[in-house]
Amino acid sequence: MSKALGLLSGGLDSTLAAITLMRQGVEVTGISFSTPFFGAGKARAAAKRIGFPLIVQDISDVHLEMVKRPKYGYGRNMNPCIDCHAMMFRLAGEVMQREGFDFLFSGEVLGQRPMSQNANALRSVENYSGFPGKILRPLCAKLLPVTPMEEAGLVDREQLLDIQGRSRKPQQRYARAWDFPDFPSSGGGCLLTEVGFSNRLRDQFRYKPDSTVTDVELLKVGRQFRLSERSKLVLGRNQADNDAMERLLGTSGLRLRCHNHTGPLGTLCGHPEDEDCVRAAGIVAAYGKGKDEPEVEVLFQAEDREFSLKVEPTSRADCLQWIVA
Repeated sequence: MSKALGLLSGGLDSTLAAITLMRQGVEVTGISFSTPFFGAGKARAAAKRIGFPLIVQDISDVHLEMVKRPKYGYGRNMNPCIDCHAMMFRLAGEVMQREGFDFLFSGEVLGQRPMSQNANALRSVENYSGFPGKILRPLCAKLLPVTPMEEAGLVDREQLLDIQGRSRKPQQRYARAWDFPDFPSSGGGCLLTEVGFSNRLRDQFRYKPDSTVTDVELLKVGRQFRLSERSKLVLGRNQADNDAMERLLGTSGLRLRCHNHTGPLGTLCGHPEDEDCVRAAGIVAAYGKGKDEPEVEVLFQAEDREFSLKVEPTSRADCLQWIVA
């Protein structure tokens, strides 16, 4: 029996690719990667449901460095899909060699994404991964050249599929026919494909090219205000945002709160100067219960200092000029 290690997002395509191989007796194990942009939750659910082992690796640091400078560039938003797929295959390939798997596979479909899943892009991913000749795409394999795995009899080409194009209807038909009617939705939920998050990430990379994983995690929290080239304010929308901010900041960071009024937690990022602090205080006051007061005191607290500013709350309309949407 051959052994295959598959990139698993937990979406319909990658799950169906695993089932396609399992139906012909291949021993399947999934591998899922966790980064600030996507997690392994859907993959865990799919692996448990279908019944095969799953390896999960956190690749946050190395993935972030790739996202900053992708060789093949970005898609419509900040998604470097060709570079990302190649990186995941490269990392999975290291596991394949170490653990004795015969080949790698994924749920990629020819023509599903015009830029990253055309024939040239699939070849680029394979070559850039460092494991050419070791990658199988079960869902569209009959439309691609015969692989060494098929030639060696590790898989039966006749039992592989010939799906192509953007429609998911063929995958859905196979899922129903194979007694898998309540299949998962498509995709793995990558934030890099989302317009709003991509705008935040562009802003982050522009003003802080050496951004860390924590910086990126903060992009998911609350409202973001670009105060100047030096500084940005992150402002919670609710208690969950406030809690996430506290968890990410730990003992570091400059926190802002209204002194005598309830309101959101904020943090100043970068290297704020006096005018940035005044502007940030006005915005924090604008989103607190004292927004209609003529003056509000805003506390600034850091591990090594504490001070306050009394400011007039900025109008909500004026706040919008600084928001990173």
